[in-house]
Amino acid sequence: MTPYKCTSWIAAISWMAVIFYLSHQPGSASSDLSSGVVAALLSFIDQMAPNLEFDSENFHTFVRKNAHFIAYFLLSLLSLNAWRSSGFYGMKQLVLGFGMCVLFAVTDEIHQLFIEGRSGEVRDVLIDSAGAGLGAVFYALGDKLWRLQKKKSKNEQIKTET
Repeated sequence: MTPYKCTSWIAAISWMAVIFYLSHQPGSASSDLSSGVVAALLSFIDQMAPNLEFDSENFHTFVRKNAHFIAYFLLSLLSLNAWRSSGFYGMKQLVLGFGMCVLFAVTDEIHQLFIEGRSGEVRDVLIDSAGAGLGAVFYALGDKLWRLQKKKSKNEQIKTET
């Protein structure tokens, strides 16, 4: 196994472990963590725009749901990179990477059914899947741009050599 392949899979699996760890926290600990994040964000917003008013309950929900989206956006990027390092490209890579994220989202929500104060939510799976989907789009677009740039550089090099 190449170092790149090993590192790619370690990164994806490590991120999955972080998600699992956060999901395994009891509802009270999870709420405390997100409340702390919300308090810090509200403090920052208050410093930047002191006259802006927020419904803190709705903002708390917004932050929690965006955390799902961002976590799975990152997992998508990491998993797609891991699949690429294993020799999968194009549509097969996208299906495997996105499928891995959705499957993990489903199992993570099932896992939360067994954690005190937590629940499994279909809505969260949909949010997670949307984050993974956007991550896959970004990955595919970034890959396309990288390949176009590489092709352009190669063509320019050929022109200067002739």
